[in-house]
Amino acid sequence: MPTRSETLLKAAALRALFEAQGAAVVEPPILQSAETLLDLYGEDIRARAYVTSDALRGEQMLRPDFTVPVVQMHMAHGADPARYTYAGEVFRRQEHDPSRANEYIQVGYEVFDRTDPAAADAEVFALISDALAGLPVRAVTGDIGVLMAAVDGLDTTDRRKQALMRHIWRPRRFRALLDRFSGRVPMPATRAALLAGEVSSAAPLIGLRSTAEIEARIAALQEDAATPAISLKQVELIEALLDVRASMPHALSRLHDLAVDMPQIGRAVARVVAREKALRARGVDTADLLFEASYGRASMEYYDGFVFGFRAVARADLPAIASGGRYDALTRRLGQGDAIPAVGGVMRPGLMLELEAAR
Repeated sequence: MPTRSETLLKAAALRALFEAQGAAVVEPPILQSAETLLDLYGEDIRARAYVTSDALRGEQMLRPDFTVPVVQMHMAHGADPARYTYAGEVFRRQEHDPSRANEYIQVGYEVFDRTDPAAADAEVFALISDALAGLPVRAVTGDIGVLMAAVDGLDTTDRRKQALMRHIWRPRRFRALLDRFSGRVPMPATRAALLAGEVSSAAPLIGLRSTAEIEARIAALQEDAATPAISLKQVELIEALLDVRASMPHALSRLHDLAVDMPQIGRAVARVVAREKALRARGVDTADLLFEASYGRASMEYYDGFVFGFRAVARADLPAIASGGRYDALTRRLGQGDAIPAVGGVMRPGLMLELEAAR
């Protein structure tokens, strides 16, 4: 295992590569507002972060990543366009996998640029790919925006679309909702009885929800139960989309075929095409570049377009050596209405040194 000093030296060298591209060095505080992260991700973030509090600052979290604070900083004070780089520690709770580090060094590169999003995607990917040259890693790419477009085009209610959108990053829950909304899985008997008014209780209210909130929730469930099922054809098309996993040329061919029956994904597929051309212009061999339509669905929930990762070829036990993606919607959330196209990526210098030592 590399020492801390070796990892810091590697991190400084990687950050220097991004500085050479014109990136400004930033150092967000280690303690971040828990309120901001909870607002973005809900209570799920608590399972992945270390939380503390005091009377003056309220709830705080040890920095789980750099992207959110960098976006906050840029939307408050940043120039347009801008490039940033950073190197420092991030902290992730690993209660279910003690073999994974809960504190490690991360180096990143973030691009805020309206001019050509496809070119910016290719810039971030190519620079990280070049920094990993010679290591036994393989890249995989995807695009969350294609799946989002497919969901947005479903013939169903906005409420159901919003539910599916919220759970895109939870594949099992997404699948369960799709099965329920299409009628492939019958409603549980207990819920059917509740919605039919066959359940009553004299027990006192326990918890934070009021009687009015409970009644509103039941009314919403009753309305949903009366909504026509999503057609099996549309469900099968989404499943076919999620099954796309091939080299970029073959994946694009499949996406074009699916767009014939799912015209709502046409613009998102066009962005994938533009990105593939930009990657080739950067010298990336896209003929051998893997594209998975479902890739990125277990990563940070702010990605809404291009996603990528680099995994060790012979070390399935290791997390991604580098990863990243596009997060345009996050800039709108943190910019209070203002927005700018943005993409970034992070690297794990400690894991890179581990792979180098094994060569």
